Amino acid sequence: MKYLFPLLAVLFVSACQPTSSEPAQGPAKLLFSSGFEGVTLGPLKEGYQTITGTDSVTGYRWPITVLGAKNSGLHMINHDNQQALHNEIQTVTGHNGHPTRALYSVENYEHRNDTQSPYEILDITDGRRDLYIRYWIKLDRSSLTQPNKWRSFFEWKTKGYANGSGFRLISFIYTDDDGKPYWVWQGDFDPEHPIWEIENREIPVPMGKWFLTEFYWHWSEGSDGRSLWKINGQVVGDHLGPTTRNHKPIDFIMLTQIYGNANPKHQWVDDIEIWDGLPD
Repeated sequence: MKYLFPLLAVLFVSACQPTSSEPAQGPAKLLFSSGFEGVTLGPLKEGYQTITGTDSVTGYRWPITVLGAKNSGLHMINHDNQQALHNEIQTVTGHNGHPTRALYSVENYEHRNDTQSPYEILDITDGRRDLYIRYWIKLDRSSLTQPNKWRSFFEWKTKGYANGSGFRLISFIYTDDDGKPYWVWQGDFDPEHPIWEIENREIPVPMGKWFLTEFYWHWSEGSDGRSLWKINGQVVGDHLGPTTRNHKPIDFIMLTQIYGNANPKHQWVDDIEIWDGLPD
């Protein structure tokens, strides 16, 4: 009998581990919105460039603090003295044909391994929640024309991903043997081992023009999990099933990302929205 209480305690703790987040109740709520109007991109400091200020159109303030995040910024990784990577906020012609402010990012070449510049939403404290993210993005015309190349512009990782006990959700564009680009939507526990993968060769990959990208997930370790990606309103992939492993919450989100071996490459991002669920 002396082992009964410890066993019951273990069973109780295990039963209390969350397997699914609570879906948002009622209509989805807008948590953040910005088109980079009136905000400032700071200089590189300790590997990060921060965006600060209040958007003069939407009234939302940078840096982004969704899911209880404490820090966020553009993480310049292996930037080779800022020669391999560069970020700035530019005035350009937007998706509606009018002048707009947009985040411009360029990767000229890969310096060592993993050269990239994601906008990271960091130190998340409430990583077991639904989230919906949308923004407009414009890719260059030439980087995705060579055979067997890839790039990514969105991903997130749970805690434990670095040691193999977590989960990553990531968007890819690959090119085939003929240099034709196509979409790949993937959940994995390390870069070499997808848990699931959806290829979509039917929806064209827009190059040199703006398109709308949308991401939604329901955090869960059960069959009710969901990972949805749309391009211009068309579904690239809609996977039903776990969106975590070992009960791990989301650690950080790479809201925008410029990463991959299709170089040189550049892109613009504008009109970011983040909601606590799927909008009507």
